[in-house]
Amino acid sequence: MDPKNRLNTDEVQVNSNIARVRRRGMRLKDDYVTLSHGAGGKASAALVEQVFVSGYGNEVLDEMTDAGVLPLTELLAGLTGEDTSSVGGKLAMSTDSYVVNPLVFPGGSIGELAVNGTVNDLAVSGAIPKVISAGFILEEGLPIADLRREVQAMHDAAEAAGVQIITGDTKVVPKGSGDKLFINTAGVGIVPAGRELGASKVQRGDRVIVSGAIADHGMSVMMARGDLAIQAPIESDTRAVNHLVEALIGAVPETRWMRDATRGGLGTVLNELAMATGWGIAIEDEAVPVHEMTRGACDMLGIDPIYVANEGMFVAVVPADQVDTAVAALRKLPGGGEAANIGRVVSKPESSVVMVTAFSGTRMIDMLVGDPLPRIC
Repeated sequence: MDPKNRLNTDEVQVNSNIARVRRRGMRLKDDYVTLSHGAGGKASAALVEQVFVSGYGNEVLDEMTDAGVLPLTELLAGLTGEDTSSVGGKLAMSTDSYVVNPLVFPGGSIGELAVNGTVNDLAVSGAIPKVISAGFILEEGLPIADLRREVQAMHDAAEAAGVQIITGDTKVVPKGSGDKLFINTAGVGIVPAGRELGASKVQRGDRVIVSGAIADHGMSVMMARGDLAIQAPIESDTRAVNHLVEALIGAVPETRWMRDATRGGLGTVLNELAMATGWGIAIEDEAVPVHEMTRGACDMLGIDPIYVANEGMFVAVVPADQVDTAVAALRKLPGGGEAANIGRVVSKPESSVVMVTAFSGTRMIDMLVGDPLPRIC
């Protein structure tokens, strides 16, 4: 049953109004940058759309995916003097910056996070990650031992993911002008010929799956900061998911779309999908995997785990008749043991995300303006 059949007249009107407002696009009303602009919610979307996308303006950027993707024929045209029309595949490139605090947290560190995050952005864009760069902004006074530790963490993560770090840069700022260590990365990968992913491929009735449990990373970092009067043995899920992605596409070549649910969590990513397609997304509350300890910590802090950042899981849309095959393929590999079918693509409410609760009611999952957990990646 579609959620529309559970909604009363007032709820239908509210959802209709929301869909109409969303079709206008995000509006940037702020005069100054705030922490909310880096949190992955509505404020971030408005900043990106109204400043960067409008400022750079090109078809690749307009796709608003985790990596820019270009056909290799376009990149090679005119370079060799030979016909390149037979060259298949595409080049994918992504970039990211990491400012997580603290630098080390249960389950990972900023160096490992930087490599995994870049690899994952390429992988969910359909690319096979190949090489990455590493740029460091160091604050004066940072212990060299800490820097060596993060360089080693990046080396180990790159080796595990099957990529090479082939270039880099280092800058040092005066004490007080930074916060110990920031890392910027860029990654390049190859999308095999014939592989097509994108929101335009999503169809009504498709199923939404996740590769693992949600909210572990954000809560791990929050606990590590020590600002709260609670402790919990929660570890970040940071890992490279490229092997999981390849397993999924190998089992279900018709996979429609993928994203890694980092800042803003699962709720934000699903909203971005709903707005990009115009379809509604209905997820089942009890189907979304959340570890008991993580859920308990979220409840104590008044935070909905669906908005908490992840760094080692992704969301995918697959044809309904292949969802069991997709989930089974993921569960065979490390990091995919808790893969689950959590919902479906529906016609109403359009451009919106709803959660069907355990009591068969529905609640709207909107994008947050900011993020309850800043600087988690």
